[in-house]
Amino acid sequence: MVIMVNSSNGNVVHELNYVTTNRFYVEIDSTIAASFSGCSGLGARIKKQVTHEGGVNDQQRIHLGQVEFSDVTLKRGLTDNAGFWNWINETFGEQSLSRRNVNILVFNQAGETMMSWTLIGAVPVAWKAPELQADGNAVGIEELTLAYEGLELGKEKGGGNSTTRMKSGFFESK
Repeated sequence: MVIMVNSSNGNVVHELNYVTTNRFYVEIDSTIAASFSGCSGLGARIKKQVTHEGGVNDQQRIHLGQVEFSDVTLKRGLTDNAGFWNWINETFGEQSLSRRNVNILVFNQAGETMMSWTLIGAVPVAWKAPELQADGNAVGIEELTLAYEGLELGKEKGGGNSTTRMKSGFFESK
């Protein structure tokens, strides 16, 4: 923890709590889904268009477009629970896509939720089985890759964001 103090009056101006990246859980539909060993790819990018004006050689104009969310890959040790396979298998048969809100929760050393990201309307787009080796002794790691429709950031004690999908398929407005 880093505390910044105002030098003129000694009052605390801002307190920063740094969080290690090794304490996290993933909630799917408000239930801790599994213990994961890795989560990567969480991010957003705003599309941009660059325009150069004639006669203005030392500047450019940036026009912002829509946001694009990168896919998130979750990794965990292989188990006999087929939950993730069943979820992605629903998309193979072109049944109604089973979109779910997924919370990625990061905890501090005291077990308090320090940050949460909610993947809104997440749907699996890839699943990968571990490499099998007859002479190996490493834990088999399966991967699940999720695409999602939106992203919310939060810091709520005891859980993720409260975003829920209504039966109509749309999310409640806040």
